[in-house]
Amino acid sequence: MDIDVYYNKIESINRSVSRLEDKRPDSLDRLLVDIDLQDILSVNLERLVQSCVDLASMMIAELNIPPTDTMSEGFNMLADHTIISSELARNLKKSVGFRNIAVHEYQRIDWVIVFSIVTDHLDTFKDFARQIEKYLEKSR
Repeated sequence: MDIDVYYNKIESINRSVSRLEDKRPDSLDRLLVDIDLQDILSVNLERLVQSCVDLASMMIAELNIPPTDTMSEGFNMLADHTIISSELARNLKKSVGFRNIAVHEYQRIDWVIVFSIVTDHLDTFKDFARQIEKYLEKSR
């Protein structure tokens, strides 16, 4: 296991969270009218979720677990192997649905959901990075 690859992915997660926190709008109304802000948030959320999915896939491969059929199943596999909590896996699975809409159907993005994610749910991603780091430290 090249531990630096994992920590680089964790750093990417933390950087995206920080960017979202920095650009988080003070109101939904502002987000609804600011197209540039919508772009910044959606791209960084997409990048954040993809980094989490990538990290989960890397961990699954390292553990010699058969690959999953969907992006979101990776989080369940990590929970099944007590690398992350089941609650965290459930929350991260929801984020994959958002990522898919952001990538494939940008016009359908619900900005109310985006506002909710950036104001109330960024801790989910921070927690994922922390739980993975904790696992990596134990595995050394």
